[in-house]
Amino acid sequence: MPGKPNDPPRPTDAELEILTVLWDRGPSTVREVQEAVARRKPTQYTTALKLLQIMAEKGLVRRNEKQRAHVYEAGRPREWTQRQLAGDLLLRAFGGSAKSLVLGALSAHRTSPEELAEIRKLLDKYEKGEE
Repeated sequence: MPGKPNDPPRPTDAELEILTVLWDRGPSTVREVQEAVARRKPTQYTTALKLLQIMAEKGLVRRNEKQRAHVYEAGRPREWTQRQLAGDLLLRAFGGSAKSLVLGALSAHRTSPEELAEIRKLLDKYEKGEE
C-alpha cells in the first residue's frame, strides 16, 4: 500500500510517540511535547526539538512560527497515519492477507466484547460497501 508521492514517510517509533502526544494534546510547544514524552521515558529538550525539526522537514508535523515559542501540530490525522501503518504492516508482515492481520491482532491481546461488537459492525458496513 504505497502512499502518494506527496505523502509523508512512515514515522519511526520515536516520531510516532511524538505524533501521539500531538494527537492527544493538539498543537503544542517543544517543551510541552518533551514533558509529555519524558513522563514515559527520559527525554531531553534538545532531543525533542531535533526530532520535531526532522519531522517538519519530512512533512509529519507542521510548525507555526507566528508565536515566540514555535508550536507544532501533527501533519496528518491519527486515522490517516494508522491506515498507513496498518497497510505497511499488512504487506510486510502478513503477505497482504487481511485475514492473517486481523487474526494476529485478535490473538495478540484480549479483545473486549464491546470491541468485538464494533468490529462486527464495521465488517457489516464494509460488506455493504458503506465503508
